[in-house]
Amino acid sequence: MAWVAGILRASKRVGAAGVDIGVLSVAPRLSPALRVSLNRTWWSVTPASTMATVKGELIEHISSEQPVFHNKVSIIGTGSVGMACAISIIAKGLTDQLALVDSNEEKMKGETMDLQHGSVFMKMPNIVCSKDFHVTANSEVVVITAGARQAKDETRLNLIQRNVAIFKVMIADIIKHSPRCKMIIVSNPVDILTYITWKLSGFPKNRIIGSGCNLDTARFRYMLGERLGIHSESCHGWVLGEHGDSSVPVWSGVNIAGVPLKDLNSAIGTSKDPEHWGNIHKDVIASAYNIIKMKGYTSWAIGLSVADIAESILKNLRKTHPVSTKIKGLYGIKEEVFLSVPCILGENGISDIIKVKLSPAEEAQMIKSAETLWKIQKDIKF
Repeated sequence: MAWVAGILRASKRVGAAGVDIGVLSVAPRLSPALRVSLNRTWWSVTPASTMATVKGELIEHISSEQPVFHNKVSIIGTGSVGMACAISIIAKGLTDQLALVDSNEEKMKGETMDLQHGSVFMKMPNIVCSKDFHVTANSEVVVITAGARQAKDETRLNLIQRNVAIFKVMIADIIKHSPRCKMIIVSNPVDILTYITWKLSGFPKNRIIGSGCNLDTARFRYMLGERLGIHSESCHGWVLGEHGDSSVPVWSGVNIAGVPLKDLNSAIGTSKDPEHWGNIHKDVIASAYNIIKMKGYTSWAIGLSVADIAESILKNLRKTHPVSTKIKGLYGIKEEVFLSVPCILGENGISDIIKVKLSPAEEAQMIKSAETLWKIQKDIKF
């Protein structure tokens, strides 16, 4: 009888992990003695319905209420970035249910089981997965890391056009099951895909948030701290605009404990700077390329960055993040582009935008960043 109970327990565990027990081909291996005893007339099995169980003896069930999840997060895509987002969100204890969706069912189930087995260390009660978007129902936040990758010699516009086709299906499924969610777009090119998500969803712009320059700014502050010998949290500065080569380091606002570095070096960040502080921003731009060259992809920093954004939303912190949002009307920008500016994040997504005072050179760079995106966006076909 031990093997019967063992299989029942295993099926419950695997079923809880979201795995179809039918695909596992579980078959008991019986000892010779047990095979012989099975043929004897005295052998009988008590029907499962009347069999006493440890669970039944231990627990008295008094309520059949369905659980209500208050901080549900769903992640679309279980690649390296999606899983880094997942573990970062779990580590912060931000959600009472995490749902994962991916078209690669085998990998998705494997990643889910791996997280479930570690949930005891994180006090994470509920991790589920499915190829079907129904598993994302009633999410507060949906993180999108899925999308088409750029093929060799493929133009950026063609890549984006392929992503439009993918996002049409994906966004429709998300809003069908979670019509009040906030979406965090992580897939690249993030600013353009955030614009596409906004267009396809019909959501107000406050609920569509691109991860944007949240990570660029973190890299910038880290490198400032490394050069000064100060922890990055004490280094205050922003990278705005496009998440990419045309991003804008706001040197006019960089300060340590309220001391503007521009007061100490008026040429800081410019080509005339004798100390070449501008190389920090060049390193920010190059960092993703260098990491990809060395390990094949980026994951941990962007995962932590997304968890940082999600925390401000789920806990209504009203923290300021440089995330991608619709910027038309600011800094002389006339087109419907999404760029990173400092945004206050809370339970409704983006509640306010901080109007940073830029130098004339920085404002010109923001306009150029917007033009770079619009040249591609204007030809997108929906």
